[in-house]
Order: sequence, then C-alpha cells, then structure tokens
Amino acid sequence: MIRGGFLTVEDRKALIALARDGSSLSRVTRRANALVLLDGGMSCQQVAKVLLFDDDTIRGWYELFELSGLEGLTRIEMGGSSGKMNFEQSEALKAWVNATLPRSTRQVGAWIEKEFGLVYESRSGLIALLHRLGLEYRKPEVISRKLDEETQKAFIDAYANTLNSMGDDEVVVFVDAVHPTHAARPVGCWAPKDQHLAIEQTSGRERINIHGAIDLESGQTRMIEVETVDAMSTIRLLESLESFYPLMARIHVYLDNARYHHAKLVHEWLSRPGCRIMLHFLPPYCPHLNPIERLWGVMHKNLTHNKTYETCTEFAEATLDFLRDQVPRRWAEFCDSVTDNFRIISPKDFRLLG
Repeated sequence: MIRGGFLTVEDRKALIALARDGSSLSRVTRRANALVLLDGGMSCQQVAKVLLFDDDTIRGWYELFELSGLEGLTRIEMGGSSGKMNFEQSEALKAWVNATLPRSTRQVGAWIEKEFGLVYESRSGLIALLHRLGLEYRKPEVISRKLDEETQKAFIDAYANTLNSMGDDEVVVFVDAVHPTHAARPVGCWAPKDQHLAIEQTSGRERINIHGAIDLESGQTRMIEVETVDAMSTIRLLESLESFYPLMARIHVYLDNARYHHAKLVHEWLSRPGCRIMLHFLPPYCPHLNPIERLWGVMHKNLTHNKTYETCTEFAEATLDFLRDQVPRRWAEFCDSVTDNFRIISPKDFRLLG
C-alpha cells in the first residue's frame, strides 16, 4: 500500500507545474497527475479509475519516481543516446547554473548537450530536472543602493508605537502621488491555443497626475487629479483629509521625502492654529514602507493589464472611479494586497547582480 504524503514540497510543486504544462506530452502529464493524486491519499486503484489506466501502471509510475525522481518520470521525452544524469553531472550542472544564472531552459539544455552529450527534447523535462536539483526560475528584486536597516527598523517601531498609542479620535493615512500613462499594458494569460491575442495600441504619451491617500483601516481614499504634483497639490490633499475626518483630533499622515512635501508653503499651512495634520516621513529610498505603493499595483492589475481606452479622458475617468469608489467598496477584496505588513530590506540578504 502506498501511503500519501511521500512527496516533498518542491517535488509536489514541480509535479503540479508539469501536469499543468500544456507543452508537455500527455504521457508525462498523466504520470505527474497520478503521483500528485497518490500523494494526496488516493490508492492505486482509485487513481487508475480516475485516469483510465490499470493499477499496475500507476504502481509502476510510483516505483519509477521512487527510483529515479522527477527526471526518471519524464525520461520518455529524452531522445537520441541520452540517459539519466549521474551525481557528478548533476553537481556540475548546479555549479554552472549558480555561476552563470542562465535566463532560459534553452541555454541549460544546450550546456548539458555540449558537456555531457545528453539531449533533453522538452522544456518540461528540463524544468523537472532543475526542480529536482533545488533550482528555481527567479526574478531579481530591484532594491536601492542606500538602504539602511537601522533606519527602517526605527521607522517600523515608531509606526507600531503610533498605532498602539492612538486614541479613538485619531486616524492614520498613507499618501503618495502616481502618474499612470494612457498606454496599453499587455500581460500573459490563458487562452485557446488557436487564438491570436492582441490589444489596440494607444499613444502612450498622455498621462494623468493623482495625489492620493488611503486609510488602511477602512479602505477609504482621497484622490485628487492635478495638473502638477507639487506643494499646492499637497495642501489640497491635506485640506481634503481634514474635511473628510471632521471629528478626528489628529490625522497621522505617512508620506515620502519628495521635495514638495517639505516645501515652505506646506510648512506654513501646517503651522496654522488648529491644524489637525501630523506628518510622518518615511525613511529615504524605502517605497516598500508605504502601503499605497501597493495600491498602485492593484490599480494597474485591474485597469491597465490587457485593457485599452480609446481616449485619455476615458482612462482618467476609469482610474479615478476605481481609486475613489471601487477601492473602498471592494476593500475586503483588496485589503490583503495593500497592507502595512512591513519588512526590513537589506542588501546583505540578496545576491546582487550586475
């Protein structure tokens, strides 16, 4: 009897990816499906009934996996004189990938063929091999050269202290400016293989300027469209916040160190009697500490990915409607993507490229 739970997290992830890979041979995807179902607790007989095979075939696939891993499971896709890579070859491949960071499986396959004479004829077979060796396709993050861990920690601690000491008549908002361009943003999607997809191109030269704020507690936003983001737009936004929260004795505003946020006009406006706004500035070069930056990503995902607008006016109307009305109304849907779950970023935690 085969007991479920025999797959490692990485093997299960690789098998699911293999089963979903539309470019793989059906023989391989069936094998991957069978292993995942067995791992989930189904018997060989049950899996055989689901996949329309006999239980001996399912048991044979399991034994093949136990003997040769993911690479053995996909070996039917290897042609010519190819065979299974031995330990020394696998270690050499891992070392080469670590040293060169190849950008495609095509490069990996070419290197394996040149070095060892082994030919992997399918992308899915190579992916399974790389996953078995503990390798993944990774996209580098972009981080600032001037990140300071202590400054980030001090900000996060001060923010937590503000939240813990606030009264019922205080509120926190995060402020930033965004400049979405009236341009088509094509992104990948699933579709029937016989369909050729396209989106109509726009000029890509017109953009709108929005100075905005969001309250993470409620999802309420204040978004103003302006000709230029500057000191005057900052004051307009702060005035809008005071009007929106008439019963709040203190409005804590977190924002970045843009020059217009430090302008003399802004300081003069803040120094007037009865001002209820208190500014808290983020550490330099730390946009990851401003949750509203994440809102801009949600905005693009909902408005510009694979969508086009005939005129910039239509684009502006859709953008402002989303930020002003849909975000608060659909906050339960967006709140997990726009959070103050901050983390400290240190260059020491990364292998820096370039």
